[in-house]
Amino acid sequence: MLKIYRNLKPYIFHIIGIVVLVFLQVLADLYLPTIMSDIINDGIIKENVGYIMHEGLYMLLISGIGAVCAVLASLLSSQVSVGFGRIMRDQVFEHVEGFSMHEFDRFGSSTLITRTTNDVVQVQTATIMILNFMLRSPIMCIGAVMLAYSKDKKLTVLLLETLPVVAVIIFIVGKFVMPIFRQVQKKIDKLNLVLRENLTGIRVIRAFNREKHEKKRFDTVNGD
Repeated sequence: MLKIYRNLKPYIFHIIGIVVLVFLQVLADLYLPTIMSDIINDGIIKENVGYIMHEGLYMLLISGIGAVCAVLASLLSSQVSVGFGRIMRDQVFEHVEGFSMHEFDRFGSSTLITRTTNDVVQVQTATIMILNFMLRSPIMCIGAVMLAYSKDKKLTVLLLETLPVVAVIIFIVGKFVMPIFRQVQKKIDKLNLVLRENLTGIRVIRAFNREKHEKKRFDTVNGD
């Protein structure tokens, strides 16, 4: 998997930009509760309308900065994902072009089509998830622990104690998801096979009046 992501080298500056933008977004998200706390303690309780207005505008500014960073990070990650997918498809196509007839027969056209299309899309989706969400989570976690430590040390201990539980849950979910993902890939291969057979043999199917049979066959595979 790491070998695949070596193709991200042309987008290294995009990735650095995403990291910076996500970091700024997390800082904005973590700072908002602090501003809200100040508004309640120093504004609402003391009935200081001017302070409430000032901090409210400041809170709005921080929210805007966080939103802009989130949009820009999503835009850059989409550009990286699309470019990465283009490189992957080119490499898969060039590799398949070098196959022998025996290798073509061993893999099958439906499997090769799935690898070039659906699998590349899956990798693109995973790339966006990593750049947008998986990158954001550890930064948010570290920032939240540091902020909690500055407010209450006991609260920090409680947060740290929950981390192993969360890690175990994620590991268990991953163990269940991976076999399901492999089954889905096999079913997509089968669907592509049936669809390809119908398209290439459409004249024979019509000549022998097998439209209903093939439709039923496709519906069975499609609904599986």
